[in-house]
Amino acid sequence: MIKIMLVDDQNLIRQGLRALLELEADLEIVGEAENGREALDLIPQLHPDVILMDMRMPVMDGVRATLEIQKNYPQVKVLVLTTFDDDEYVTAAMQNGAMGYLLKDTPSEELAVAIRAVHKGYTQLGPGIVKKLLTQYPGNHVCDSPIPPPSLTELTPREKEVLKLIANGASNREIAQELYISEGTVKNYVTNILNRLSLRDRTQAAIFANSYLSYLQDGDAEK
Repeated sequence: MIKIMLVDDQNLIRQGLRALLELEADLEIVGEAENGREALDLIPQLHPDVILMDMRMPVMDGVRATLEIQKNYPQVKVLVLTTFDDDEYVTAAMQNGAMGYLLKDTPSEELAVAIRAVHKGYTQLGPGIVKKLLTQYPGNHVCDSPIPPPSLTELTPREKEVLKLIANGASNREIAQELYISEGTVKNYVTNILNRLSLRDRTQAAIFANSYLSYLQDGDAEK
C-alpha cells in the first residue's frame, strides 16, 4: 500500500483528489495539509510515502516545502501537482528534489500510474515539462553534429524510437499508443535504455536524447 499525503490550499481540490485516488486499491490517503508548513509538521505522524504537492500556497509554498522535505525526510517522494507550468516553478521544484511535475488536469488513471512510478524512484513529467527543463539546464546545448557514444549506437531501432518519444515528454501510455505496443513492453524498453546509457531517470534520458537528436533522426532514415 502506498501512503499519500495531499498538500493543497484548496479544500475542494483535496476532496476531489481523495475521491479519485481512493478508488485505487493500492493507494491510501493518510492525511491532508493546507500548506507546506503544515505538511512538514504532519510527516512525522503520518509517514507518507508520496506527497502530492501544490506550488502556490500561503505560509509556505510548494517549492520551499519540497526543499525542506528533501532535507529532513529524504525517503518521502514529492510529486508536484499544480495548475501552473511556469518555467520558474518547474525548475525550482525539480532542483529542490521533486520526483515529478504534473498538471492538475492530468487524468486520474495517469496520476495513479505516476504516483506508483514516483514511489519506485522514477521521475514523472507531464507533457511539455521536459522541454521547459531542457532550457533551464546550464551547459545543455545541442551540437550540430554530435558524435554518439558507443552506448547509444548499441540501442535497437525500437529503443531509439522510445528514446525520442521520451525526449518529447511522452508518458508510457502515450508511447504505447504511438508504437502500438503494451505499456508493459514500454516499461521494459525504458528500463533497458536507462541501463544501457547509464542514466538515472527519464529526465536524464530526455536531456541525453535531445543532445543527439540528429543521430536519432538519421537512424530513422536508415530503417
